[in-house]
Amino acid sequence: MTGEHQKKTWPSYWNPEDETFWNREGKRVAKRNLWVSIPNLLLAFAVWIYWGMVATYIQRLHFASGGELFNFTFMHGGEAYDDPGYRALLFMLPAVAGLAGATLRIPNSFMIAICGGRNVKFMTSLLLILPAIGTGIALQDHTTPFYLFIILAALSGVGGGAFASSMSNISFFFPKKEQGLALGLNAGLGNLGVSVMQFLIPWVITFRLFGPLSGDPYVYSADGATSDIWIQNAGLVWVPILLLFVILAFLYMNNLPFHRIGSTPVAVAKYLWLTLLGLIGTAAGVILLIVPWGGFPDLLKTFIIVVVAVVVTLAAMRFLTPKETKESLNQQFGIFRLKHNWIMTYLYVMTFGSFIGYANAFPKLIDDVFGVIRVGEQAGQATGLSSAGFIWIGAGVGALIRPLGGWLSDKMGGARVTHWDTILMIASTIGAGYVVSLAMGSPDPTQYFVVFLLLFVVLFATTGIGNGSTFRMIGVIFSKDLRGPVLGWTSAIAAYGAYLIPKIFAGQIQAGTPQYALYGFAGYYATCLALNWWFYARKHAEIDC
Repeated sequence: MTGEHQKKTWPSYWNPEDETFWNREGKRVAKRNLWVSIPNLLLAFAVWIYWGMVATYIQRLHFASGGELFNFTFMHGGEAYDDPGYRALLFMLPAVAGLAGATLRIPNSFMIAICGGRNVKFMTSLLLILPAIGTGIALQDHTTPFYLFIILAALSGVGGGAFASSMSNISFFFPKKEQGLALGLNAGLGNLGVSVMQFLIPWVITFRLFGPLSGDPYVYSADGATSDIWIQNAGLVWVPILLLFVILAFLYMNNLPFHRIGSTPVAVAKYLWLTLLGLIGTAAGVILLIVPWGGFPDLLKTFIIVVVAVVVTLAAMRFLTPKETKESLNQQFGIFRLKHNWIMTYLYVMTFGSFIGYANAFPKLIDDVFGVIRVGEQAGQATGLSSAGFIWIGAGVGALIRPLGGWLSDKMGGARVTHWDTILMIASTIGAGYVVSLAMGSPDPTQYFVVFLLLFVVLFATTGIGNGSTFRMIGVIFSKDLRGPVLGWTSAIAAYGAYLIPKIFAGQIQAGTPQYALYGFAGYYATCLALNWWFYARKHAEIDC
């Protein structure tokens, strides 16, 4: 590395509150880091959450082929699955990705000060190339063992972990007066990766995107219409884009001088080690998810797995890190002694956990409840597969509206916005559950689809507004030194929504009562409403935020 490039990578001075420095050079450097960070985070979300889409297309090919394609019978003692059993099995893929992404957010919450923002960003995008290529190759062969898809879904969790480190990193670059907008853009446009993915994949699987490298197509037949689809493109499409932004992050992002990270090779080694510790916690959770528990209650098992993954990861970070790294971690671990850290974690699970969980489960939930919804047929060819034309809307609304939640909170107070937003979440969730119950009992469930979609768009919008309002609450409640670790920790635990919601839907789909899952989520939101009101929103509350 040349001396000039090293100087650009590690500025010798950084204080965005110094207006002279900020106007002279700080603003330009901060904005450059933000605009490179956003697409890297967008891609991380896309690769993390695409397993809901992948599972949906695997399921369609399986049933359309009479069970010949992707039968995964070895997971069932060599016997074919019944319909509900197969649908529940495939929910395991987005659940594993969700579990991994949430668990990897734990080390990512503390990673920037140890490894440096630039190093974390380019390494994250570089590692995501592995599951993207692997998914593309695995999907070319319908006899690929299910456990390989499980491994690839777990590796995709690197993208889920990226949010915690990305938000922490950007917070260091901007002065207090501009952090709301900067973090809102990074989070909102980063979250938009879910919607971009849901919009892009249904298109790229319809043609041979990479020529011979895309492999042979699958023939999909339904309702007398046939089409060739290359579902392997769902993974392959991200590889060249990721490679481009790995290079841009390496060349144009910065580490900051007050982060003691050492040389790039040393920082990369620290990053890989912390990521490995997160993968150890992920492996513990995935193993417990796969192995049979006899007659143990499935819902209780789902939550125990989260606790095990978190405890194993924290223990690994506490006892399996070098002394210098451990000292930095121990200082940041002080947030676990703070009551309001735990309260805000509970509330943020309601907002971001719901957003990412519903986004992860939404494509497959639509197929399972409403079946294949055509958007037209032409010359015997299907012009649209199921929900492809609709599924991106909800996540897109939730991501784009997030900055509005922060803006409203600046005007009205975060706790007040969270209060009314939660009431709307409860109402829309109960409404969606009722519509699902009508659809499940109807010979033509598609007649209820438009109402269901509108209710879910409202629900996604409320999760986005709540994301902004609860992040603003954290900024008011905690001091500057605690704010970063608390933001990272709360986002880590909330990300388990990407695991919990698909798992809960899987159990209820198998039982034939998916509406009960939605009613249960509404009950949880009611507890959040009470908690937020008592500690923050009522008159004479403990903290006015």
